[in-house]
Amino acid sequence: MTGKRRDRRELLRAVVAGGLGAGLVTAGGTSAAQAESVEREGELSGGGSVRVAVLLYDGFTALDAVGPYEVLCRVPGVTVTTVAEKAGRIRTDTGELGLVAERSLDSVTRAEVLLVPGGGERGTTTTMANRVVLDWIRHIHRRSVWTTSVCTGSLILGAAGLLRGLPATTYWASRSYLAEVGAVYTPGRFVEAGKIMTGAGVSAGIDMGLHIAARLAGDEVAQAMQLAVEYDPDPPFDTGSPEKASPELQHLALRLLADAAV
Repeated sequence: MTGKRRDRRELLRAVVAGGLGAGLVTAGGTSAAQAESVEREGELSGGGSVRVAVLLYDGFTALDAVGPYEVLCRVPGVTVTTVAEKAGRIRTDTGELGLVAERSLDSVTRAEVLLVPGGGERGTTTTMANRVVLDWIRHIHRRSVWTTSVCTGSLILGAAGLLRGLPATTYWASRSYLAEVGAVYTPGRFVEAGKIMTGAGVSAGIDMGLHIAARLAGDEVAQAMQLAVEYDPDPPFDTGSPEKASPELQHLALRLLADAAV
């Protein structure tokens, strides 16, 4: 076994067992016995890969899923799979773009990393009430290394009962809804609470994806992936958070999203 693989094995094993900081085993967390099970399967045994499952559902936001995917899909030892209630084409919140879910929920019983993207109001609220999806999220979470979300995906994690009492973030216009699912809003591009990571809106999923890449493969690989996707933000405007935007711009932003939604 190479030094790098051994380091990654020890890191993930420690994370699953709760050995990297307080609170790593949260409600529905993973026991030491389950850590041994994770070690036997996939990359930790040296014979497979770290599995990342990206949930898709009707009305999800494309970049919420594709941003982290683009960062993680080329990390050595990582396999990213898109999953939905039924395999096949899933439409985004605008209805104009479809991504293919490679696997159905019932065919995916394990993943080291679960990622739940956010979506438009229709997609998010419908998924928050979907017992089949919520049961699957809870099942994967019980043995995951990290359970993560982007944007309003945190509300879906909350609807599954995974955020009670935990710090979390979400899309700026949905911050107040975190309290309704038992979470404590905490500012940040992404917030880590034990084995749960929640990303802020849309593009923040890229930041969180780089953080996950670093946890899986080390800072050097994550830095190289940042360069590989040339993620060097230098936007022409400085209105990327509500704290920097006028009320008029906030209203316009939400209207543009609503007008584009189906």
